[in-house]
Amino acid sequence: MSAAPRPASQAVPFREALRFWVKLGFINFGGPTGQIAIMHQELVEKRRWIREEQFLHALNFAMLLPGPEAHQLAIYAGWLLNGGSGAIAAGVFFLLPAFLLMVALSWLYAAHGEVSWVSAIFEGLAWGIVGIVAAALVRIAGRALKNGLMLAVAAGAFLALYVFAVPFPFVVIGAGAIGLIGGTRLSRPFPVPQRREPDALAVTGAERVRPTWSRAARVLGVGLAVWLGPLALIGVAAGPGSVLADEALFFGFMALVTFGGAYAVLAYVNQAAVMRFGWLTAGEMAVGLSLAETTPGPLILVVVFVGFVAAYRSPGGLDPVTAGIAGCLVTAWATFVPSFLWIFLGAPSVERLRGNVRLSAALSTITAGVVGVILNLAVLFAVNVVFDEVRTARFLGHDVTIPVVGTVDPIALAAAVAGFIALWRFRVSVVWVVLAAGAAGWIRWLVG
Repeated sequence: MSAAPRPASQAVPFREALRFWVKLGFINFGGPTGQIAIMHQELVEKRRWIREEQFLHALNFAMLLPGPEAHQLAIYAGWLLNGGSGAIAAGVFFLLPAFLLMVALSWLYAAHGEVSWVSAIFEGLAWGIVGIVAAALVRIAGRALKNGLMLAVAAGAFLALYVFAVPFPFVVIGAGAIGLIGGTRLSRPFPVPQRREPDALAVTGAERVRPTWSRAARVLGVGLAVWLGPLALIGVAAGPGSVLADEALFFGFMALVTFGGAYAVLAYVNQAAVMRFGWLTAGEMAVGLSLAETTPGPLILVVVFVGFVAAYRSPGGLDPVTAGIAGCLVTAWATFVPSFLWIFLGAPSVERLRGNVRLSAALSTITAGVVGVILNLAVLFAVNVVFDEVRTARFLGHDVTIPVVGTVDPIALAAAVAGFIALWRFRVSVVWVVLAAGAAGWIRWLVG
């Protein structure tokens, strides 16, 4: 039985809401699905601070935006409860504990990853992440690929990335364009959303903010200055061509184009960090992802690992640790600050996005394209983690990575398969899968 709505007259005190957001920052494990479930249980069912329809409406809006949807949902909920101050508190404390933990783990890897037993644990973590990504692929594909058109979009996205090295944004734009065209010309393959009329229940003060053009201009101007100003200063201070400047530019652009959830973002980051900039190897990206899986906070906090390791290895004139911390701050600022801007800018007008057939069709095909993106990520991780040797072959003028079959690591393969089965078949928590994979790597070092 659903909880009764909290009377609108009973405003949630900011101090009480702040205590919840601080608590949430320490318990929001489980990736976006787990984080959304925790917020629903706490905000809707247990505390009755937000109505069910409010929560689902906010979630639908967050799914439309680039970036981490669970983080944006928290910001939206904070805005509903306490306006701008509530949104900032929710968004900051949703990230802060996990950010600090990721900085510490990134330092441990960068400074001590060559220690044999530490390296063995990180190697085992990479085995587990192959199974985790594969399980995510199967789960998302089951929801997204409902017909032949969606399957074709997913296959095309995979081939574009893996075989032809098409930049990630073009894949997303292409998938969305197919949906926009198909939404009017080929509407049958696409779901047609049903618009609901607003209910008669009272709304919060934040919900009564009028979406005017003057307000939008003010929010956009202030938001862009807060987001891009510090990144521009970092780029100027570090100098063009520096790792910090490259991180500011790349992750700032990433925040605009990464639709489709955490694994889609990771595919884009992997393509740039490994292939374009050479900051890390594919195996190291898998290690970073495994660390993000074991900490609270959104999975895309793996960008903190990327930022630290890249700047630590190319510190310029800074101390390596100082450079690494600066890299963490740059990547986190560039990635997460836009989430606040999107919510402040769009929340008052969010109802206008509902019921749009063309928009729904575009989002459907983008989601299908994301399946191909995640498949590309899974293949890249598997090739570089499960096989000891890979080779490069030319295909239609492009380099394609191919594993040397005879060099498969049976223990790595077994750990990846076991992780996949544990998640997909037995619904084991991803934290236990990652910890078990790390333990397997340590045991092999111990006996080997």
